[in-house]
Amino acid sequence: MQLGSRRRMWYRAWWLTWCLLALVALAGLVCGEAAGGDGPAPAKRRSDDSGESAEKSKLQAPVSEVHLPALPRTSTDDDEVKEQPLRRQAAETPDSGSTKNRFEPKLVEETVRAPSKETSEEEMQKSERKDGEMTHTADDAAAKQKAAEGLEDDHTAPPAKGDAEPDAAAADTLSGKAAAATKTPPEPVPKELTEEEKRAISLYEAAKALLNSTDSDRKKAYELLEEAADLGHTASQESIGEAYLFGDGVPQNVTKARLYFEALASRGSPTGQMYLGFIYAIGLGVNSSQAKALVYYTFGALGGNPFAQMALGYRYWYGNSVLTSCEAALTYYRKVAKVVEHDVNKGGSTLIQRIRLLDEVENPGSSSGLIDDDLIQYYQFLADKGDVQAQVGLGQLHYQGGRGVEQDHSRALGYFTQAANTGNANAMAFLGKMFLEGGSVVPQSNETAFKYFSMAAEKGNAVGQSGLGLMYLHGKGVEKDYQKAFKYFTLAANQGWVDGQLQLGNMYYNGLGVLRDFKMAIKYYTLASQSGHVLAFYNLAQMHATGTGTMRSCSTAAELFKNVAERGRWSEKLMQAYSDYRDGRVDIALVKYAFLAELGYEVAQSNSAFILDRGESKHFPKNETFAWALLFWNRAATQGYSVARVKLGDYHYYGYGTNIDYETAATHYRMASEQQHNAQAMFNLGYMHEQGLGLKKDIHLAKRYYDMAAETSADAQLPVALALVKLGLLYGFAYLQEQQWDKLLPKFSPSDALGPDWDLYVMTVMAILLGVLVYFRRA
Repeated sequence: MQLGSRRRMWYRAWWLTWCLLALVALAGLVCGEAAGGDGPAPAKRRSDDSGESAEKSKLQAPVSEVHLPALPRTSTDDDEVKEQPLRRQAAETPDSGSTKNRFEPKLVEETVRAPSKETSEEEMQKSERKDGEMTHTADDAAAKQKAAEGLEDDHTAPPAKGDAEPDAAAADTLSGKAAAATKTPPEPVPKELTEEEKRAISLYEAAKALLNSTDSDRKKAYELLEEAADLGHTASQESIGEAYLFGDGVPQNVTKARLYFEALASRGSPTGQMYLGFIYAIGLGVNSSQAKALVYYTFGALGGNPFAQMALGYRYWYGNSVLTSCEAALTYYRKVAKVVEHDVNKGGSTLIQRIRLLDEVENPGSSSGLIDDDLIQYYQFLADKGDVQAQVGLGQLHYQGGRGVEQDHSRALGYFTQAANTGNANAMAFLGKMFLEGGSVVPQSNETAFKYFSMAAEKGNAVGQSGLGLMYLHGKGVEKDYQKAFKYFTLAANQGWVDGQLQLGNMYYNGLGVLRDFKMAIKYYTLASQSGHVLAFYNLAQMHATGTGTMRSCSTAAELFKNVAERGRWSEKLMQAYSDYRDGRVDIALVKYAFLAELGYEVAQSNSAFILDRGESKHFPKNETFAWALLFWNRAATQGYSVARVKLGDYHYYGYGTNIDYETAATHYRMASEQQHNAQAMFNLGYMHEQGLGLKKDIHLAKRYYDMAAETSADAQLPVALALVKLGLLYGFAYLQEQQWDKLLPKFSPSDALGPDWDLYVMTVMAILLGVLVYFRRA
């Protein structure tokens, strides 16, 4: 009984098990049919690759999309068999760089079921071949379509017939190669030049050859440039546009220049954008627009144009039409300074002559820094007679250039050789420099340079000692020896030679031959900068910008980088503008000065204001000249030019380019007096206190300012003496009124009788009388 009961229970369990297995199998069949096939559904291609062809999508089997993220799958042997066609298709797709990037976020459901016992191996292979054929058919169709369009097929080539099918790992490798090929852009095919482009290039090269030749026909050169520019040649348009803007070699024509720059800017030329920024900044032939100027400057700076970067650096440094930003100014000035530093290391620095037109007019006898032709001829006469000092002086003048003399190494070599033959150490040292640097006139020769440097150093010459140090430092013609280099640089620096000071700073900074010492580096860089060495300014700026050896100071670094930027080769335009002004080409001079003023040159700003103040230019309407002059005076005053500050006071006092405002005028005079000790400003403050214009009427304060003006400048003593005489008369009238003595005298008001400027008349008469008295006493 017990045994039978157990058997029945076992049979029931066995029957229930088989029923459950049958239900599971039936459910599996139903799910398989609902999924739509025996094999895995091929994944949908990326949407950005759907443009390969509509024909390829027609060849693929339709599938259903399921808007769910893909789930991670566990790889099994059976899954690997079913997954191979899918991976092969992905491997042959150029965008399948990785598993993550093969499918869209919204994926086709990958239904992969394990093969049942009823599924034969033959059916599995048949399904696999079917999927493979569909994939290759689609790829072949896409390849045919690309070939018909004349495009190169960048797909990874499928295995040739007879080759083994790649496994899953190999398929992934192929997929990675295809993705890499897709990401790497194909090398651009060189564009064949048109006949017009070839002709434009030929014209441009011919023009440059003419301009660079000694006996150049500049008129013909600019004709060729203009012809090439009209053919659309970018470099020619830049050159001819600059020529028309500045009147170099062609008559000045701002309108033509602007048209060329507009064409350049439309093609993204940084040069064209920069010059358009300048034209809109000062309203040259157009309505002034600081907004447009800022946009064009910004695009030009992004394109790497140093002028645009310099203009933006100046604007951000002083807050002209933008918010003041030291860091932005530092960034822009640093980029320009890097260009200057590279040029100096390559070809030497440019000597800058900062000549103020106002100083020349007010002090005709003052030296402008230019050497007169008669004086040069006199020195040449002395040099030809054997005067060694004249030979060395002329040699240095022609070697460096400047002061109105063009650089001429050929003549410098001749003068140095004459002086060196007499045993002059300075001439020997400069000959060593010329042979060390080499060039078109003197071939580079370390041996000859070492000989001349040694001869000069033996005589205690600092230039020769510094030259030997340089050769030992870099191992030029001798074995590199930091100890000897340090020794010679020290000897030169102790004599105040700027190159020796700079190189000592470099050795301390880099720790060459000595322990690295940033404090000592700053010391020697500072000494070299006091003599105006550009690289010393640059190195100091770098140290202050990075906080190396000192506290980081954005303002100090920006100021130093600005100093370096203003010593670039473009500073030669200052002398060009001065020469143009002296020769009567006022409009050309004004444009050059105004351009440099936009870059932040204070001398150019004051000279632009001076020309506009005198009404000598035709570029601006008469009713706008004072307003523009006021702007340039203001910019020059902001950079510390005291005369410009006094001019600002004058403009507000008399109402030039603005409304009359005595209080503002007094403010500018006070700033010039207290900050820059300007005698004219002190005198004006005394007069305003005397008259009670914008300031409290106070005769005692007036006398105080008059006395300060006389103590500050000897030139102010005569006008101060006359002003004090007049002040004494006024004080006498005031005293009589207080004592009621005026009742005995007829009432008299100088202002009513002679007008508000009666004091000027009285002072003029007194000056004439004083002059007559002095004349008769001398007679």
